[in-house]
Amino acid sequence: MDKLNNFRSDIYFKKLFFITTFSSLAFFVLAVSRHFLLQSNAYDLGLFDQWIWLTSKNLPSYSTMTGLHMFADHGAWTLYIISVVYKLIPDINILFLSQSLSLCFTTIPLWLLCKKNNLSSKVGFLLGTFWLLQPVVFNVNLFDFHPEVWAMPWIAFYYYFEKNKNFYISILFSVLILGTRDGLVLLIFGFGLEQILKKKFGRALILLLISVLWFLFLNNLIYPMLNGDKGSVMALARYSNYGDSFMEILLTLFLNPLHVLKNINLIDSIFYLLILFAPAFVFWKNISFITLISSFPLVFSNILSESSSQRTLIHQYSLPVVLIIVISVINGIANNKHRFIYSKKIFFWMIICWAALAKPLFFAGPYLSRLDSIIPAREAFKEIPINANVITTSYLVPHLSQRSLIKYPKSEVDIKSDLKEFNVLLLNPMDPGWDSSNKLQKEYINTAKENNWECLEWDNGLKLCEK
Repeated sequence: MDKLNNFRSDIYFKKLFFITTFSSLAFFVLAVSRHFLLQSNAYDLGLFDQWIWLTSKNLPSYSTMTGLHMFADHGAWTLYIISVVYKLIPDINILFLSQSLSLCFTTIPLWLLCKKNNLSSKVGFLLGTFWLLQPVVFNVNLFDFHPEVWAMPWIAFYYYFEKNKNFYISILFSVLILGTRDGLVLLIFGFGLEQILKKKFGRALILLLISVLWFLFLNNLIYPMLNGDKGSVMALARYSNYGDSFMEILLTLFLNPLHVLKNINLIDSIFYLLILFAPAFVFWKNISFITLISSFPLVFSNILSESSSQRTLIHQYSLPVVLIIVISVINGIANNKHRFIYSKKIFFWMIICWAALAKPLFFAGPYLSRLDSIIPAREAFKEIPINANVITTSYLVPHLSQRSLIKYPKSEVDIKSDLKEFNVLLLNPMDPGWDSSNKLQKEYINTAKENNWECLEWDNGLKLCEK
């Protein structure tokens, strides 16, 4: 209690808390604004909203877009917690709010970690701000919604308690972290590698076992049981160059490194590492490389992936890595206080990196591309019954996803069966959205008209057809 009172009276803590609160509010407003501007998408906002809504209504938790079960998508059992909130407030803005709060209020456990390392309040404020000014933090907040953002404060708390004798509290946080995404088994595995370097082999064994056993539990039992033929860790498909199963991929990595090197995009990977570590450049002499080792499995998997989205600061895949970089700076400064020089140049560099790599200018360009579609879309939404089964464009899915059946058109093969199962089309061939086409949407509409569906049309090309 005395420590809490000291924090409350600490001017730098007050400043950090104010900036954190303001940032979380700004993040929330920006995310909601992007959604209002019709820039959110079926993948992943619409997916998670439908999953959580179905679960909150005690309906089967299967997405009608992917066919996957909510828990068997990425093993994110923490989604069941937010489904309880949906029982009271079934509002997609809950996801935006939880995301902005999780991202921004990670500064608080980071501050606590700084104080535990006996760093000054001034340095604690600097490093809390360092996290808020990470470009990937800003960008991920705008990239729909992903439950692994909830893990960010828990990762920081893991490190806060990791220095305690009561290591079981850190184990508890590692379990919470795993509950947000299956891919974070690589982070927990990295935690185990870090403990090996610290010569704490008992702790290392526990963490390594937790990560491996959770992966095997999901991949070999839960996913096949809930998803049938689709039952395996979905991300493994991004590593098909190295094998068709987890064991094949592992064997290739260890036994055929030349094949691995041939499949790595070297220039792309070097650029990725540069932008990933650029904001931390001013702290380079102070970084704890022992802490940084825990991010290695995640970084390595991003480099190996066939998906270039894992090597950007726009998507969520690099978010945990960046947090580990921030924590490695905290631990590094704590170990080398005599070498750290506080300077305003550090803030200047952080702002330069944010301006260069964050995407606020999207609100002055790409995010304004559908201004003329907002009013027609809102009018169309009012015409659609709550219990209707809807086929719509990917960017309209998150506005209508709280229903049992919803999807976006992506294959000609599905047209006949879709028009039997669904009773509402809301499409715009002039702006077909992601993973669809002008031709495909016209075929859906023409086939519906041939089957005597009634259609309304707006000037921007939006068409609403009902049986």
